[in-house]
Amino acid sequence: MTAPDPDGLLAEQLLRLTRRVHRIQKRHLERRELGVTPAQSRLLRTLAHYGSPPRMADLAERLEVVPRAVTTLVDGLEANGKVRRVPDPANRRVIRIELTDDGRAALRELRAARRTAAEEILAPLGDEQREKLGELLNALVDGTVSPPCRDASVRRP
Repeated sequence: MTAPDPDGLLAEQLLRLTRRVHRIQKRHLERRELGVTPAQSRLLRTLAHYGSPPRMADLAERLEVVPRAVTTLVDGLEANGKVRRVPDPANRRVIRIELTDDGRAALRELRAARRTAAEEILAPLGDEQREKLGELLNALVDGTVSPPCRDASVRRP
């Protein structure tokens, strides 16, 4: 009998948590009846990070998708009044995408839904556990190396 693979176990736990986060977030979004898909909400969040309206190609690059996928997302959001296409002032052949007031309101609702989902997911954890989880997640996101572990049973790569 082979010993359990701790990294494989962690990977499975991370995938299960990710799926749970998405399910809970989707449920909270549906309650708010925004008419925005998860992919559209990602595009809205990405748009909000630009100082000026980006080109479709900029969005495709940032979202790491093909430009056609951005066109489809923008079409849906534009039909719902969340974004609008505007000509580039320097080059009329270039189209930029900007948030509308409805889009900004939807973003506020999306953020509230995400916060509510996070509160639900983190509810079982105490303050110290949340702080430690935050440190661990930062290390994973940033790719930083944590200090050596004192527990000899925990492997380090």
